[in-house]
Amino acid sequence: MKLTLFARLFLGYLGIFVLILGVSVYAVIELQRFNNITRSVLESDTRVLEYEKKLTDVLLSEIRYERRFLITKDDALYDQFLLFKSDFELFLDEAMALADARAGGFLTRVRDSHQRYQDLVDEEVKYLKAREDYPHEHYKQEKDKVADRITGELEALAGYSQRNTYGKIQKLAEAGSNAGRVALLITGGALVFVIAISFFITRSITRPVSLLKRKTREIAQGDFEGELNIASPPELGELAGAFNSMSRKLRDLDKMKSEFFSSMSHELRTPLTSIKEGAGLLLDGVGGTVTDKQRKLLTILAEESERLIGLVNSLLDLSKMEGGMMVYNFEPTSLAPLIDRAMTEIAPLVEAKRIRVEPKIDKELPIVKVDGEKLLQALRNLIGNAVKFTPDGGTVTVSARQKDGVVEVSVADTGPGIPAENLAAVFDKFQQAAFAGSYRIKGTGLGLAIVKHIVTSHGGKVWVESQAGEGSTFIFLLPA
Repeated sequence: MKLTLFARLFLGYLGIFVLILGVSVYAVIELQRFNNITRSVLESDTRVLEYEKKLTDVLLSEIRYERRFLITKDDALYDQFLLFKSDFELFLDEAMALADARAGGFLTRVRDSHQRYQDLVDEEVKYLKAREDYPHEHYKQEKDKVADRITGELEALAGYSQRNTYGKIQKLAEAGSNAGRVALLITGGALVFVIAISFFITRSITRPVSLLKRKTREIAQGDFEGELNIASPPELGELAGAFNSMSRKLRDLDKMKSEFFSSMSHELRTPLTSIKEGAGLLLDGVGGTVTDKQRKLLTILAEESERLIGLVNSLLDLSKMEGGMMVYNFEPTSLAPLIDRAMTEIAPLVEAKRIRVEPKIDKELPIVKVDGEKLLQALRNLIGNAVKFTPDGGTVTVSARQKDGVVEVSVADTGPGIPAENLAAVFDKFQQAAFAGSYRIKGTGLGLAIVKHIVTSHGGKVWVESQAGEGSTFIFLLPA
């Protein structure tokens, strides 16, 4: 199933929400656990210890008043004894309500022993009221034994409660430590999960967008081949389908345009050649004597015919290059003579504009495998372009050097420069860059497009570096 962008974002955020909810639930459970242990210590163990002290104090008070009563026979002392007896039973009942099973065992034995103590006291009281003799020493020893048992059980209860409290505190510390480790693991896992979810969602969106961006750049550079294959997310898949449809239409239009220019070039070259040759014959006097005015008109006609034939030939060459029909004859060639020849051919225009052309050719240039005529055409176009856009008295520098396994050739001028926003379009056919300021020179917009095709057909790369007002440098690389 192909998820939409909304579904991907929703599921991603839902997963993060569930993870946060899980961490929160775990934290609440652990806090509740800590709270239960703390409450158990405060409400049970600590209070049991308090009752143990109270029971011990009350027991001692009972024994004290009981002994005084037996000596003085004062009923007020016996009443105090009964009062402490009631307090002991009350405290014992309250302690039993708080105690756990084991502590309850201690208190049960305390209750039984206390009852035995009471029975012994009651028997003595009966003997005293009846004024009968009874074994005083025997009863005293029995009461002492019972009192010792009670205090022993209470001490055992206190020891158990203290150990239980310490154990719970240890358990609380261990639980806190475990909770810290678990929280750290959960946090780490949550972080990894969130990063993974974010990466997946972002990647699922940015990757198709990157493909779309790259294909858009290719189309902007005139490459209409290949289609954009994006199936998911569905929204971007639909966009890719519409984009492919647009690309096919642009490719068809470009093909129609190329076929039109190719056909037009073929149709124009023959009559233009005839016009040129006819003008040449008339200038040679074949049709009779030519006046100065006629000679001037015929000269203009011949020059314009030559210019148009050059334009037609450029169109034909570009059409062949774009159609993959251009034939290249690659041979080991030295670049220096080709550069010298291109500079020599442009010399008349250089002299007319009083431009200085400076060659900077490394003497140790390697032999490269190129089509000499095609590369010479590229050099003519680059140097001619530099001379054309360099103002009178300027400088054109032609450099060639070996660099990192390639040969780098550059043509730099001191012309008006090209704004940064127009650099990407200078190698497109029928495109002429908008130069800095109001600098305008008429041209066909084919020369640099032909240069690009020739260089790339040689396995090289061509680009331009320029800043407005600081001239331009055209550079191409060829495999050495």
